[in-house]
This record gives sequence, structure tokens and C-alpha cells, in this order.
Amino acid sequence: MPACHNRFFLRVAHLRQSGMTLVEVLVALLILAIGLMGAAVLQLNALKYTNSARMTSQASFIAYDMLDRIRTNAGADYTWGRAELAPPNTATASVRDLDLHDFEANIMGFAGEDAKGSVVVNGHEVTISISWADARAANRPGARETFTLTSRISNEQGVSQ
Repeated sequence: MPACHNRFFLRVAHLRQSGMTLVEVLVALLILAIGLMGAAVLQLNALKYTNSARMTSQASFIAYDMLDRIRTNAGADYTWGRAELAPPNTATASVRDLDLHDFEANIMGFAGEDAKGSVVVNGHEVTISISWADARAANRPGARETFTLTSRISNEQGVSQ
């Protein structure tokens, strides 16, 4: 190999780059930032929908509690709507009045003042509805979520349900 040829390779080898350029580093940082933002959005959505599921579960517990109270005191008329105040919790209040007072307090305790509830008794069928503001999960202001439980009950003693 001629000597001039060797000098050319030495000069080219000396000019070769080693390491990364600033552009490559910036592109890598951009890709990392986009990935982290995507992970943050996923986490926020998970929190939002977890809260919505928690509220639905709580409404379910309250509705089933009320249904058990109605079955226990099947002779009383439990028809009630949140538009009217629940009967006061006094020493002379009936079991029905205490149950409705607790129902209203449970609804307001879990979902606030704008929560609504109702109990409709139609013959042997009971429908319990609980509604609350859920704008966060629906991504629109004023959105409401409603949990409705419908069940049949019997007023006859000794009849299994």
C-alpha cells in the first residue's frame, strides 16, 4: 500500500465523529417527553374513572341498605323524593321516618347537597334511585350519574323473597 494512501486514511479516521450530536440528544428528549406526557394522561384518566366507580359503588351500598330497611318494615309506605325533606330524626319518629332520614343523610354525605334520591313503591315493586353530579368522568359540565335499583318485595309474613 502506498504511503500517501495511508496518510489519507489517517486523516479521514481523524475526522470521523464519535459520540452523539446535539440534534440526536434533543430528538431523544422529545420522544421521552411525549412518552411521559402520555403516561401522565393515562394516570389522570385512571384516577377520574376510579372516582366515578367508587361513587357508583357507594350509591349501590346506600340503595341496597334502603331496600333492606323497606323489606324489614314492609307494611310502611316508603315513597319519598329528595325534593321534599326527609322526616326529622326525633325521639317520637317512626321506623319509616328514621329510615328515610338516614337515607337522605347517606345520600348527602356521599355526594353533597346537589345529590338526589327517591324511593317509589308501586305495589310489590320498589325502585330506589340515587343521582349525583359526575361532570369529571363525563368530561362535560352539569353531567349527572344515576344509580337505580328495582326489586320486588312481599308484604306477606312468612313468604320468602
